[in-house]
Amino acid sequence: MSNGLISAFLKRNFQHFNAATLIDAANGYNEHLDNGGVMLLTLAGAMSTAELGISLAEMIRQQKVHGICCTGANLEEDLFNLIAHNSYKRIPNYRDLTPMEEFGLFQNSMNRVTDTCIPENEAIRKVEGAILEEWRSAETSGQRLFPHEFLFKLLRDRRFENSYEINIRDSWLYAAMEQNLPIFVPGWEDSTLGNMYAAHCMLGNIKNTNAVRSGVEYLLRLAEWYLGLSVERSVGFFQVGGGIAGDFAICVVPMLREDVRRKDVPLWGYYCQISDSITSYGSYSGAHPNEKITWGKLAVETPKFIIESDASIVVPLVFAIVLGL
Repeated sequence: MSNGLISAFLKRNFQHFNAATLIDAANGYNEHLDNGGVMLLTLAGAMSTAELGISLAEMIRQQKVHGICCTGANLEEDLFNLIAHNSYKRIPNYRDLTPMEEFGLFQNSMNRVTDTCIPENEAIRKVEGAILEEWRSAETSGQRLFPHEFLFKLLRDRRFENSYEINIRDSWLYAAMEQNLPIFVPGWEDSTLGNMYAAHCMLGNIKNTNAVRSGVEYLLRLAEWYLGLSVERSVGFFQVGGGIAGDFAICVVPMLREDVRRKDVPLWGYYCQISDSITSYGSYSGAHPNEKITWGKLAVETPKFIIESDASIVVPLVFAIVLGL
């Protein structure tokens, strides 16, 4: 792939330590794709609120990402940003806020994520009204959908089309909807919309708690996806952050090999983790890739990279190289 100005700059200047690993990981990503491989990306943290969609959406459109496993927060927060971006509030001095100033943000319905506040009314409650209609409609018709399928439906139905406040090309969720990209969302209940769904069940607005599929059904769908692709193509693993998004997805391989007893299932063919978590005792987010060999997730020869840095800085740079920018 030809290098643009950004790639050329990075390869000229990023020659040591974490910087050099970034280049190696990006080159390994391209080599994996060039050899016919596909890539699963896992998304933890608050990357959607960090507007990773600006670069991730293009990776999806150019088929450099073939599936996404993300937290429920990242799934919904890309939509929140799409329809309410102008009402977000950035707080550069967030480290200096007093408890009373934090309480003032709460009183003004501004939910803080580091230096950025998500507006409750313009984003969260606006989506709640629309998705509640979809949840209740699914319940009435006996239809069951995954969390991301409900959001895809809102986008396809153009429910919020007149409310978009950023270019749709900067929304990774919109790009995923257009490509019908496979998405897996473990622990969806641990999200704003997941909490709302439980609340509406408690209030009696939804009688059937099974209208939204999740958990084990997502794992079965992921297993089906992996089995279908890995027959002919090596499947890589690009992990942004740690937590459930990464651990849930990577475990599909040992589950298939050790529990389903499919020893013919290939291990992951590429692995990169970007996280600012340091290696620590018992931490999945900070675990070195070699530890995953002992769990039957990675092979000895699997290309492995760990970039110990801020994902909001590093990931767009890796994507720039992969895209040849």
